[in-house]
Amino acid sequence: MRVYRPFALIAAAVVLVVLSSGCQKAGQQRANQKAEEPAKPKYYTPTTLRVGLIPNIAPDKQKAKYEPFRAYLEKKLGMPVELFVATNYAGVVQAMVAGKLDMAYFGGLTYAQALEQTPIEPIVTEIDRETGTTEYWSLIIARADSNINALADLKGKTFAFGDPSSTSGSLYPRLMLVDAGYEWKDDFKPLKQVIYTGGHDATAQAVVTGKVDSGGIEGRILNKLIKEGKVDGSALKTVEKRLVQGYPWCVPSNLDPALRKKLVKAFEEINDPVLLDLMRAQRYVEVGPKDYEEIRSKAKAVGLVKAK
Repeated sequence: MRVYRPFALIAAAVVLVVLSSGCQKAGQQRANQKAEEPAKPKYYTPTTLRVGLIPNIAPDKQKAKYEPFRAYLEKKLGMPVELFVATNYAGVVQAMVAGKLDMAYFGGLTYAQALEQTPIEPIVTEIDRETGTTEYWSLIIARADSNINALADLKGKTFAFGDPSSTSGSLYPRLMLVDAGYEWKDDFKPLKQVIYTGGHDATAQAVVTGKVDSGGIEGRILNKLIKEGKVDGSALKTVEKRLVQGYPWCVPSNLDPALRKKLVKAFEEINDPVLLDLMRAQRYVEVGPKDYEEIRSKAKAVGLVKAK
């Protein structure tokens, strides 16, 4: 039987052209799909862990008090750990935004403010000893011998917030005042005057000494000041209080996931009573961004976080 090879060669060539065209299309589709896929985040691992602390007491005292925590973390992680305390809350936010910190101890409000400027995530918070939950108390206090027994009695009085970026010393006292009818956009009228002391300890002293009639403060810090004999507890009374989601320890979103896990584990394994007392914690639990959505929305509502 005779075979006409030219026709066979032509048929084979046609098949090759079709296959080649199909392969080119498939290759182009894969290239297009790869181009559409988001780039994988570039994680980093620091050689020294730089940890920022908000100064909820005088900065020099804050850094010295947290030295046992620094030593604990250094031992647990097997890497050098440095502490940084700014002169105010905003300074810690700025340090995180500038990439100078690998982890920071924020209040809920400072976390919300930092998040507007750089990608960060909360990883753990403390279980409060008083409430047994992740929440703690923000208080509005007055002198025990004053006639201030309710927020309505503050009309025409002077009031002290702590640091403007403090959650329990600024945000939640604001919310309590707003709910009582005071106008935050008009400097909380009908209050007579508002001042910012810069810290909880300074607010307590301002109320005790009569510099102001009332002030906002974190309940745990006030209890500690009383326990240490730095404030006369009998001279003060609580006028109003509200629960606040605990202070989050936050890390940049591009921190090495393995190091992040080590940090969470290190917090969860703290069992030294002295260290836990220092950090005002019963123990630590893992948290995420959803746990701080309420604080973010309330902070925007009273002008402490700029709404986009």
